[in-house]
Amino acid sequence: MDTGRLHSFVAAMWNDAIVPALLDYIRIPNKSPNFDPHWAASGHMETAVRQFEAWASRAPVPGLGVEIVRLPGRTPVLLCEAPGSGAGTVLLYGHLDKQPEMSGWREGLGPWTPLLEGDRLYGRGGADDGYAMFASLAALAALADQGVDYARCVLLIEACEESGSFDLPHYIDALAPRIGTPDLVVCLDSGCGNYAQLWCTTSLRGLVSGVLRVEVLTEGVHSGDAGGVVPSSFRILRQLLSRLEDECSGTVRPAALHAPVPPQRLAQARAAAAALGDSVWNRFPMTAGTQPQTQDATELVLGRTWRPALEITGAEGLPALTNAGNVLRPATCVQLSLRLPPSVDAAAAAATVKTLLESEPPCGAQVHFDPQWQASGWQAPPFAPWLEQALAQASQTYFGRTAMYMGEGGTIPFMAMLGERFAQAQFVITGVLGPQANAHGPNEFLHLPTARRLTCCVAAVLAAHQAARA
Repeated sequence: MDTGRLHSFVAAMWNDAIVPALLDYIRIPNKSPNFDPHWAASGHMETAVRQFEAWASRAPVPGLGVEIVRLPGRTPVLLCEAPGSGAGTVLLYGHLDKQPEMSGWREGLGPWTPLLEGDRLYGRGGADDGYAMFASLAALAALADQGVDYARCVLLIEACEESGSFDLPHYIDALAPRIGTPDLVVCLDSGCGNYAQLWCTTSLRGLVSGVLRVEVLTEGVHSGDAGGVVPSSFRILRQLLSRLEDECSGTVRPAALHAPVPPQRLAQARAAAAALGDSVWNRFPMTAGTQPQTQDATELVLGRTWRPALEITGAEGLPALTNAGNVLRPATCVQLSLRLPPSVDAAAAAATVKTLLESEPPCGAQVHFDPQWQASGWQAPPFAPWLEQALAQASQTYFGRTAMYMGEGGTIPFMAMLGERFAQAQFVITGVLGPQANAHGPNEFLHLPTARRLTCCVAAVLAAHQAARA
């Protein structure tokens, strides 16, 4: 394979065809079903999936079949099938649904207002994970351009990932005969520690997300009258959260929510920390004077990949400051987001948290925890020698530096499901979400040079996969 020709082909395809398509895609407010319950009526998801279908239908991939698959009452998926010229089956994965807007976008930027600024393409969904379909098909097209053999490839783009992929298992079952049994899975929905080399994700954390509600009154009353008599729902909430988390250190308390770090993952964390140094923490937009929880880079890598962590992502029952009258409020309600180690079962963790928070409520208050979303984490199986060599060579060829391996703190529910279903498959989980890319937050951007190089690396892995089977 002529690597220079492949790089030029991919760069031209990104510049001429992919970036213009992503500009149009970013403009579509196709929020995931959890954030737009009326997604079918609003039509934005339909607009997005049809745009993807139209682009894929024009992709220069020999024999490519493209179809929008629909199950009643569920978000659609886009299925692309490339027959290839070699043996085996590769499953490539991405998603096209998006997180909600989020406030705090820089002046001139917005979630649905794409802006190309230097090497960065700003806007919601470009990096998470709208680029995946385009990059996958560009990799296949680049191989076809040189007549390089690759396996039969099935590309699955879902529209429910940001809501926990609750529709996807139904499609995996329905499409099982068409998907077959892949021996390689490629997912482009992950992160990278920097933009200087190829990063492969070796694990993903699980997640339990739910609503904790504390009620003390049937209606609000004057705080001067009830204060000191009726317990504050906010104070009780603080007590309950202290059962779950040490508020001084941030350590999640229950032992059942922790898991030992395997020696291989510890070694990878140390290597990643050595490569990243202070950027493990200074890539985040912390306010002046704010310090990371520790300045030990290895501990921080493990903290975001193998340790449980709690965040409060939303609240109700707290009036805006302009409406904050002197009232003892009847209830306080918060959304909990609890990240779990990759090897902790999410259903068991949810049950642990529910029992912990609801048992023996302070002052007899009404306490209810509703675990709305749970997803177990994932660990990659050991890399086959051919794959480890292919990843190392691809990173050196297209990035000029060695490949790195690290867990990611996020959750991709699809991976745990695929890991169980295709236990013998090799997995390449990677992505473009590096420093300041800020998926889910304001100012999300796609780093275009990384996206182009990553596309080349995917092509190289697909070629190596076929060569290993020869």
